Amino acid sequence: MYGIESHIAANRTKTTLLMLVFIVLMAALGWAAGAYLAPSGEDVDPTVSFGIGMVLVAFFVIIALITTGISYWFSDKIIARMVNARPANPGVYIEKYFIDTVEGLVLACGLPAIPKAYVIDSEALNAFATGRDPDHSLVAVTTGLLGKLDRQELEGVIAHEMSHIYNRDILLMGVAAVLVGGVSMFCHFFLRLMFWTGGGSRRDSKGGCGGGPLAIVAIVLIILAPIFANLLNLMLSRKREYLADATAIKLTRNPEGLSKALQKISGSTEKMPFVEKELSALFIDHPQKRRAGRSWFAEMFATHPPIEDRIAALKSM
Repeated sequence: MYGIESHIAANRTKTTLLMLVFIVLMAALGWAAGAYLAPSGEDVDPTVSFGIGMVLVAFFVIIALITTGISYWFSDKIIARMVNARPANPGVYIEKYFIDTVEGLVLACGLPAIPKAYVIDSEALNAFATGRDPDHSLVAVTTGLLGKLDRQELEGVIAHEMSHIYNRDILLMGVAAVLVGGVSMFCHFFLRLMFWTGGGSRRDSKGGCGGGPLAIVAIVLIILAPIFANLLNLMLSRKREYLADATAIKLTRNPEGLSKALQKISGSTEKMPFVEKELSALFIDHPQKRRAGRSWFAEMFATHPPIEDRIAALKSM
């Protein structure tokens, strides 16, 4: 398929860069923690503060390396557990049809292995794919999607998710979701620690940097880090939906099936409150049903392009 090889190569490059950005960001957060926690004052040896900062930077870089490795090797298992996905049951007719459709689309797109078929027990209409490569991937759909879409519509959605596997989007988005979640979790923990310790306001010159300028910079960095990480995650996800839609049509040769499925998905009001916001970019529709506005600012923070635009693109094919 035209342009797919360059897209796959770009995804590999972006995944590597994303991991490097995460390591640098964690090193910066380690410095921020050191700047906040290290003792300060005229009677404090500067090398002590510097040493504490370097130890924390090294510690957070090690944590970043471990987290990066885990996200690369186990993102599919981690994400499946986070959204309560379970293996599809071949003894249930509609789930057996889901499994058979996945296997049939593998032949259509020439994947080297069959992705695992998973189901999420939810009335919402949604689906996602994840994994590090086609040999270690899974496609998950909700029970609501299985029950409310007809066969052509369901095939279109599954083909869309299989396209993310074929296009190698899954590694980039899976790694991004896990790493962004890690940054957010750390920052949330540290902000709570600052709250319970009084934000440094009650500490003397031997107990921490208190309200010094470095502490202020550190606090700002800790507050902005998860926002930056989430924005990076959102920017990575939007254009891939259009390419996955187009690839799905090449696999099924039926733009009407996916178009009607997107209309039903758009019209559904069922949400998935148990899905963390860091994972929202993985799904075919936002789990909390948040819609992108038409302004550039709203679209900047949107995980998905407007479904109306996607349907219009499908109808033009």
